[in-house]
Amino acid sequence: MKVLGVVGPSDSGKTALVERLVERLPGSVATVKHLDHEPTLDTEGKDTARHRSAGAEASYGIVDDGTWFATGDDRTLDETLDDLAPVYDYAMLEGFSGADVPQVVLGGIDAEGQPIVEADREAEVDLDDVIEALRDVEPYETLESLVARAKRSADAEKAGAIATFTGRVRARDHDDDEPTEYLEFEKYDGVAEQRMDRINEELEARDGVYEVLLHHRTGVIEYGRDIVFVVVLAGHRTEAFETVEDGINRLKDEVPLFKKEVTVDEEFWVHTRS
Repeated sequence: MKVLGVVGPSDSGKTALVERLVERLPGSVATVKHLDHEPTLDTEGKDTARHRSAGAEASYGIVDDGTWFATGDDRTLDETLDDLAPVYDYAMLEGFSGADVPQVVLGGIDAEGQPIVEADREAEVDLDDVIEALRDVEPYETLESLVARAKRSADAEKAGAIATFTGRVRARDHDDDEPTEYLEFEKYDGVAEQRMDRINEELEARDGVYEVLLHHRTGVIEYGRDIVFVVVLAGHRTEAFETVEDGINRLKDEVPLFKKEVTVDEEFWVHTRS
């Protein structure tokens, strides 16, 4: 699933731009709207009705305190994206200036994520530029979205096993360690993708292995969040388990990824710490 944000002042035309993009994007789209008030309206209310009228198949409203339409409390943007990823091709976010996602930035507003297109107002945005920039955006993947993709394989009818591995951010190795707050990953662009593709091809060439999916997240990943996934679709469990283990081992050994660890007391790049 590709994730794109649209941010800007209240009079910059954010919702109108979301409407235009929903109509143009080539696939299923869900939208998520940032709210600065209690969501007293249900999902048929005016805040998200324009998104749905434009063709969004699902639409959410989330308040800073975690409250969201229809289900109550304790809903975060990350949890929402995790739920959307297995189902939708795109997630359009409106008004989440603090989200670390690619953003269309209107009116010069400050945004946390990488701006892929900037303009003063919605009418000045060329949709072709946005869609072209989205081609290079790294997809938002979860274990569930990768398993769903494996199940859609043309060889799925021959497969009797799906094996997976998930790596996550742990707080500490030992009880007396300083707790880790988050990790930050950077990749060697171009080279990392080439190495991952090569690992995929070589593992999928094995007898009885039909699909291998590898994904490593980059950027800031907080304690408790998932970092890396390996999913293998295979004829039987033996080749599935062996390929999962080889996949994560080769990814760690061969793919150029750089990790910074931030604890409550210090921060350091793991490969440079003495």
